[in-house]
Amino acid sequence: MIREHREARSPSMAREDLAEQAGYGRGEAASISRIECGIVSPTDRRLATIALALQLEPGQLEQEAEDRTRSLAHRRSVRPVKLRDQVAGTKRRHAEITEKVAQRSKITQELVEPFNRAHDAARDDFFLRFVGLAEGVGGAPEPDMPREETVESTGETPPAIRVEAMSAGIANAIRGAAAGGTAGAAVGGAAAYGAFTAAAAFGTTSTGTAISTLSGVAASNATLALLGGGALTAGGAGMAGGTLLLAGLVAAPAAALAVSGFYILRRRRNRKEEERLRTELEAAEVALEQSQQGFDAMVDVLHGARKIIEYIGVHGTHALERWRTNLPPGPRNWGALGHEGQEQYRKFLTVAGCFVAVSSVDVGALLTAQPNALREKHSSIDETLRFADRNIRSLV
Repeated sequence: MIREHREARSPSMAREDLAEQAGYGRGEAASISRIECGIVSPTDRRLATIALALQLEPGQLEQEAEDRTRSLAHRRSVRPVKLRDQVAGTKRRHAEITEKVAQRSKITQELVEPFNRAHDAARDDFFLRFVGLAEGVGGAPEPDMPREETVESTGETPPAIRVEAMSAGIANAIRGAAAGGTAGAAVGGAAAYGAFTAAAAFGTTSTGTAISTLSGVAASNATLALLGGGALTAGGAGMAGGTLLLAGLVAAPAAALAVSGFYILRRRRNRKEEERLRTELEAAEVALEQSQQGFDAMVDVLHGARKIIEYIGVHGTHALERWRTNLPPGPRNWGALGHEGQEQYRKFLTVAGCFVAVSSVDVGALLTAQPNALREKHSSIDETLRFADRNIRSLV
């Protein structure tokens, strides 16, 4: 329906123009194409911006889509009588499912690769460089940890407290390294990054509460055993480590397709075999349908997280370089930084905490969540991303 309304405009609206007007940004025509092909479903917020760009109400667009879906479902439910026609229809359905699984893999790869590049650039150019500079500052004050009673009173940990806890964990690791510890940048980029992110996630508050318990959706040690390119503690790429993100989304339909593929290749099938194949395909279709919302949420999160990480990699790095050139010659102590230098130090700590919070968002929770819990989890992750984005842009 989006494609029909877009092409019905006079003159016809290009996907590139719709993407820009709907808030996806320039160069995001592929996002509109995926929606129009039924590979990705827009979130409620995205649907509203697309409808507005098409001069429609979101409710009108949804109703037209529901009407069209019912019509197509009715046509599909009418099975042909002849076995030959049934076989042809089943082969078509098999090809459609196979294509959808392949498209999901392709989309994930297209999202993962730029996220990993942005993540590695921000890690090396901002995070580790800040850690290296901060280790050379002696006498930095002990950071304030979130109070345990504050966390308990709020239930689900707000992003502000999570970022505060992560920033404090990084600050404590820096102080330990400055005092002669082994967790500094001198031990190597990947090892240092792992050490400091582990400190952010697994450190403790002054009351002994594990910081990992303050991390909302990232509430367990498994959070940093992230998918794909290795755990953060091993210098891995974070939440978008690789296409293993798809494991929970295509395993069931892929298994069904593997079984059904054997029958598809056979030139002759009887009605019993045809029914068996149809049952397998229906299982694959159901699995894809049930996982669609989780897949859509993953696409939305990876897209937003990449933009935040890219901003840190560019603007955070530039701000850090300006701070470096204004630092007094070493060895440095906290007092020598002056008020402005101390404020910059605190700001970079917050940005570093935001970086870790965004990098360690638990995408796995989206992929495995039941429909009733998915909206809540997606909302919680979206709140974290929005909080991090606002704070980073206000600080650097």
